[in-house]
Amino acid sequence: QVQLVESGGGLVQPGESLRLSCAASASIFSALVMGWYRQAPGKQRELVSSITGGGSTNYADSVKGRFTMSRGNGTNTVYLQMNSLKPEDTAVYYCKAIFAGRGVVEYWGKGTLVTVSS
Repeated sequence: QVQLVESGGGLVQPGESLRLSCAASASIFSALVMGWYRQAPGKQRELVSSITGGGSTNYADSVKGRFTMSRGNGTNTVYLQMNSLKPEDTAVYYCKAIFAGRGVVEYWGKGTLVTVSS
């Protein structure tokens, strides 16, 4: 069982920045993929960004150029640096990890709320 704990959410004004963290109880470099998802009120959960075990990243079109996902060196933490935040970025942000063991298993954190409002 892998635990994922997100942190760093909060209330910011449009144009400001936040950095989200996802601390894992297992080595993030052993994960097949780690991802950040978000779910806005009344909407489906959507992929924001992902990073493979090899370090390749992928971003939703809506956040390209503004968000950066990275892995901590020597820590089991992944980050999501969010710049130039917009009101439409308001959502609960979730961390997800996929590990291969006895089959493929995915784990989710409980989420952290990001609110972008003036």
